[in-house]
Amino acid sequence: MASLQSLAFSSPISHCSHQPRSIPGLSIGAFHSSASSSFNGQSLHLPRSSSPKISQTNKNTSRLTIMMVKPAIQFIQGIDEQTIPDVKLTKSRDGSNGMAIFAFNEPSVFDSSSVVGDITGFYMIDEEGVLQSVDVNAKFVNGKPAGVEAKYIMRTPREWDRFMRFMERYANANGLSFVKK
Repeated sequence: MASLQSLAFSSPISHCSHQPRSIPGLSIGAFHSSASSSFNGQSLHLPRSSSPKISQTNKNTSRLTIMMVKPAIQFIQGIDEQTIPDVKLTKSRDGSNGMAIFAFNEPSVFDSSSVVGDITGFYMIDEEGVLQSVDVNAKFVNGKPAGVEAKYIMRTPREWDRFMRFMERYANANGLSFVKK
């Protein structure tokens, strides 16, 4: 069984340059001088591209902007969970299926649930979309909420790979590391 545990570290941000590209009917250019990374609070500086000046005829051309979504876990749609979970992964010997168990001790969802609403499921959100499960159980101690356990089941190798891409993004954004037990 493997588990992800919190580890404080900072990763360097790589510098990259963007070359302008054109698609028939669409003009895309990279004219950014700097951007801010919401993943770990560090600034990201992109060099100016050496693209030609925009002519008068191309001034009103639309540009495609791709935005990165910070990976997040939610129990109530639209409200990010602030507590970092302990995650345990299991996988079948043939690699065809697996399960992830997320354990949240004193999650922040209990603070906002009285204001926003009830827990509606378990949502893992990243730039590829949403992975979700309804297998969510709350734990109570002396009548007060103490934790939440959520299970996500992967039935195919493709679902396993998609989940692992989410976990890699989530781990990088929240300073987690992989520990094999």
